[in-house]
Amino acid sequence: MAKKASGANKRSKEAVSTESREAIEAQVQAFLANGGEIEQVPKGVSGQTNTSGPKHITLGKKPRS
Repeated sequence: MAKKASGANKRSKEAVSTESREAIEAQVQAFLANGGEIEQVPKGVSGQTNTSGPKHITLGKKPRS
């Protein structure tokens, strides 16, 4: 039977989450202060630039010549 999370455990997860958000915010501010720019990427756009190439994967033994 699984144990329920204690109240202290829940509070520590919230504290870690808050610390993580604050750390990310500090990193973003430092990036922007050093001349970095944030690019807004439209929803649905892929970062994959090259979709051509071999799509067949051979697993197992190599065919005999």
